[in-house]
Amino acid sequence: MEERRRRDESGWTLVQGVLAPIQFMVFLASLGLVVRFLLTGEGAFSADLSVVVKTFVLYTIMITGSIWEKVVFGKWLFARPFFWEDVFSMLVLALHTAYLAMLFGGLGSVQERMLVALAAYAAYLINAAQFLFKLRAARLEAARPALAVAG
Repeated sequence: MEERRRRDESGWTLVQGVLAPIQFMVFLASLGLVVRFLLTGEGAFSADLSVVVKTFVLYTIMITGSIWEKVVFGKWLFARPFFWEDVFSMLVLALHTAYLAMLFGGLGSVQERMLVALAAYAAYLINAAQFLFKLRAARLEAARPALAVAG
C-alpha cells in the first residue's frame, strides 16, 4: 500500500506514462526505416538517425525510470517488483549501445549495424510486453477491492 501511494504521488509516474508511448511511436517509425533500408538498401542515413533518436529516448526513459524506482521502491534499479524487467532492460540497453558503438566507431557494415538495431528492437518489444503485463496486473489488483465491495 505504501509503495502504491508513493507511485501515485510521484511526478515520475507521469513522466514514465508520457515517455513510454513516445518511445513506442519513435520505435515504430524507426523500425519502418530500418526495415526499408534492409529491404531496399535505401535510406541508411534516415535509418541511422532514427535509431540514434530511439536510443536517446530509451536512455531517457531508463534514467527517469530508475529515479521512479528509487522514489517508489527505495532502489535505483532491480527493485524486487521490477527485477526481471530491469534485467531484460539491461539487454535492451546493451544492444542499443552496441549499435551506437558500431555507428560512431565505424565497426561492421551498415547492414550488420541495422541487424543489431533489429535485435535491439526485438528485445525492446519483449521488455515492453513485460512492463505492459506488469501494468495490467497492477490495474487488475487495484480494481479487485472495488469489485469485492460492489459484489
